[in-house]
Parts: sequence; C-alpha cells; structure tokens
Amino acid sequence: MDTLELLLHPIRLRIVWTLSGERVLTTSELGAALADVPRTSVYRHVGLLADAGVLEVVDEQKVRGVVERYYRLRPEQARIDAEAGGAMSLEDHRHGFAAAMAAMLAEFNAYLERPGADPVADSIGYRQGTLWLSPDELAEMIGELRQVFGSRAGNEPAPGRRPHLVSGVFFPSGDAEK
Repeated sequence: MDTLELLLHPIRLRIVWTLSGERVLTTSELGAALADVPRTSVYRHVGLLADAGVLEVVDEQKVRGVVERYYRLRPEQARIDAEAGGAMSLEDHRHGFAAAMAAMLAEFNAYLERPGADPVADSIGYRQGTLWLSPDELAEMIGELRQVFGSRAGNEPAPGRRPHLVSGVFFPSGDAEK
C-alpha cells in the first residue's frame, strides 16, 4: 500500500490525529477514543499503520494472557511530502479531501456525543469566508499561519491542555478576476 492510499483514509487519519502530540496508546485505548469505529476496524487499521512504519511499538505488556502493544506515532512517516503531493492526480486530491472531511466530521460528531460538550464554551469554530489574494499574498498568508501554528506545534500533553483539531483548506473558489 503506498503512502497516499495508507494515509488518505478517514479511520487511519483519525488514528494518526489521536496519537499526535507524543501520545502512547494501546489499540484498546485507541478503540475507546474512537468509540464510533468497530474494534475490529481499529485493530486492522492500527496493524496497517504499524506495518508501514507510521506507528511504532514502544512497549508490550502481557494482560490476561494476551500481549498488549503500546503505539506511538512516527510523525515523519505520517506526512505526504511535497514530491508525493505533487504527483497526486486530481482524483487523488478528490479522494484525499473526502477522506479528510469524513474524518473531521466523525471527530466532530464524537465531540458532540461526549458528556458536557459545549461548543460555545469550547470556542468551536467552523467559519468560511472568501479572501481575494494574489499568489504572492496567499503564499505570505500561509507562511504567517505556519508560524502561528508552528509556535504551538511542539506542545505536548500536559495538565490543563487538551488536543484541538485544526484544519485549513485553501482553494480558489472561482475564476480569476480579469
């Protein structure tokens, strides 16, 4: 299975997101975090990610006669690099976008199902708008956003912190102004 096919799948994307931030979890713990996904599917997708080197086993414990593995994400393996992205067909992009949106929708639904979910108190945002930008202005804005998000990307789990899923989508919404 190539990297695109491996990573551009809604359940595997959710597993990657769940393990971000240096988290170490068992498949059972991942199953609990992805309660809407059948356990057999979680185990199968964890196996695929581990076989491909996206996840690594960092510990093994024997629990009731069964070996339970603790997995950590290998972030450098969980990326589609510029070369692979540049080689993607339009259909690959369509598939990847659909997988990302399906994973995001599933995560949002899981959030709403949690006891005490409060979108206002949790500062949930899903606004959409149009910015008129030249290619240079778009590149500059993306660079600025990378700096803003990059300054927090190294944050690790700690008391008082909880993970927040951040998604940015940029694409031209119409023809260029003549």
